[in-house]
Amino acid sequence: MQQYARCIDASRRPEDHVGDWPAPGEVYPIEYRRNVRTGQPQVHILGFYAEQPYGAFARRRFEPVAAVWLN
Repeated sequence: MQQYARCIDASRRPEDHVGDWPAPGEVYPIEYRRNVRTGQPQVHILGFYAEQPYGAFARRRFEPVAAVWLN
């Protein structure tokens, strides 16, 4: 299954962030993965590069728009 989500909050980019950052209103292919420390689900944008800090985004920054079953 491939999931897609729209960025609804691209504010507060960390000063030390090195890599891609989502644009508000854009739709991205994503995966939900759990944070190793907190266990909370986070959004990973497929194809994005992030060197530091870790390339995951809070779920509140995105709204799901579609899920496509690829079989």
